[in-house]
Amino acid sequence: MDKNQIIGFVLIFAVIVGWSIISAPSEAEIAEQKRLQDSIEQVSFQAEQAAQEAVNASTPIVEPQLSDSLLNLQLQGKYGDFSAAAQGSDEIVFLENKYVKVNFQTKGGFVESVLLKEHFRMMENENGELEKQPLYLLQDDKNVFSYTLPLSNNLTGSIATGDLYFTPSKSGNSVTMSVNTASGRKFQQKYTLEEDGYGLDYSIEYAGIKNGEPIQLRWENYLEKLENNVTFESRYSTVYYKETEENNADYCSCAGDDEEDMEGANVDWVAHANQFFNTALMSTEIPFSDGKFETTMLQLEDEDLKLVKSYLTIPTDESGRYDMNLYLGPNEYDRLAAYDNGFLKVIPYGNSIFGSINRHFVRPFFNLISRYIGSLGIVIVLVIFIIKMALYPLMYKMLHSQAKMGALKPELAGLKEKYKDDPQKSQMESMKVYREYGVSPFGGCMPMLMQMPIWYALFRYFPASISFRQESFLWATDLSSYDVITELPFTIPMFGSHISLFTILWAVTTVIYTYYNTKHMDLSANPAMKYIQYFMPIGFLVFFNSYASALTCYMFFSNLINIAQTIITKKFVFKEEKIRSELMAQKAKPKKKGGFQSRLEAAMKQQQEVQAKKQKGKGKR
Repeated sequence: MDKNQIIGFVLIFAVIVGWSIISAPSEAEIAEQKRLQDSIEQVSFQAEQAAQEAVNASTPIVEPQLSDSLLNLQLQGKYGDFSAAAQGSDEIVFLENKYVKVNFQTKGGFVESVLLKEHFRMMENENGELEKQPLYLLQDDKNVFSYTLPLSNNLTGSIATGDLYFTPSKSGNSVTMSVNTASGRKFQQKYTLEEDGYGLDYSIEYAGIKNGEPIQLRWENYLEKLENNVTFESRYSTVYYKETEENNADYCSCAGDDEEDMEGANVDWVAHANQFFNTALMSTEIPFSDGKFETTMLQLEDEDLKLVKSYLTIPTDESGRYDMNLYLGPNEYDRLAAYDNGFLKVIPYGNSIFGSINRHFVRPFFNLISRYIGSLGIVIVLVIFIIKMALYPLMYKMLHSQAKMGALKPELAGLKEKYKDDPQKSQMESMKVYREYGVSPFGGCMPMLMQMPIWYALFRYFPASISFRQESFLWATDLSSYDVITELPFTIPMFGSHISLFTILWAVTTVIYTYYNTKHMDLSANPAMKYIQYFMPIGFLVFFNSYASALTCYMFFSNLINIAQTIITKKFVFKEEKIRSELMAQKAKPKKKGGFQSRLEAAMKQQQEVQAKKQKGKGKR
């Protein structure tokens, strides 16, 4: 090594030695730690000795009673100068407004339970009948909400605030939970409930923690089963969070165990969400950091729905204070949007274009009509009628195209007979007939394509909107869950143990509409399509039987209106003589072959030539 390397190593060694000397505990601190350790070992020795004497005497073991002084020594070793707060009794203090009652427990100083006064659970009583019961959030003894604080400077390790008993102080609509030590250290949590809603201003204050030394938060929540359709509720329950640098919120998987590690990133808020309710913690000025979020699936027969966990780092500074907000309530769009921090993404409308359709078009449209009509089931039917009438010009074109194809059946039948041994040639000649008479075999696709974005948006909207929760219509008691016409004495995998009448009616009307709508279509080129179109609604019975009845109700009445429009239009608007005259007039016009038709015919001709070569090759062999 050269001289510079030697000097560098010497300096590094000097720094290490110097730091060891500076950070080493003083003789008084070493003596105090040794005294506490000796006291704890003495208590353990006494317990072992008493147990051994009991065994020798063949008498029941009696746990030794610790003296107050020894117990205090043991607590000091574990909790340092917070040891006085490690003993006490748990008490409940509450804040209340017209929407919510929030109970706080003195052990841990956090929320023990939240009663939502305007919402209920529908549970079966002893007679098997559904009845309203109070709806609580966070009401589970297994839940954890605890900060990790460093011990005093002369002791190593940390303490969890969830183990401490806080002193409550209530003033107006605020509750302060405090822990103070004789050495001047403190940890305080303050909650102020808003007068008209489900939010709380929440802050922590601390003293005796070095600036920049972070506080760790551990939040574990066993989500309760709040809806009748537990399987469906599980699909929409998870941990949501928003990274500061991102525009949209993200979430852990709803379908299985998942973990998201945001080490090194800042986080604006985190929410533990059921299908229609959530409990959320939000930063106000300085974001959280180093978030870690987990979901753990539980069995359907378990008492709880899911276990969700969030771990966050709370930054500290010279102010000795950190401000937050708590939200403990329903997923109501306007309330969540008022926070203006992306919090409304907790409502699972979707992050794609369909989510935007739901937020900015479907939701306002339903809300507008709901102002004048009390039944949401009737609102659904009226929305269907409005959409169908708006799309009727496209429906008319589709039915007109089908009527013209029906009028061409004699010509097409002649081609099938003429080229019965050459399906490719028959299909190509049929396309020429369509072009000659100005008929497009694809003319019926546009109405279906136009409705697909609306249909898929509603597929996400109905089970995510709390407006439909526990709203009844006809035989459906809850439009946000499946309707039940009868219960089965057994469970069918993927289907369930019930039968949804709306789903059955949708499947039946889909088969009827498909038959009536395609009986004039020529499916000889692809005979399998004739059967697939009937198998699809039957297959979807498995999926929609446990889906939100608002959607299956929408699909059923949509089919009814489709059938009505089709029958009325074909019977009273289109006349066969008029259609034939239109076709003849179109045939007489000079034709300009379109680009798409040209490419289609060229492709079919090329395919026909390939088939002819194959047949020729077989003949040579």
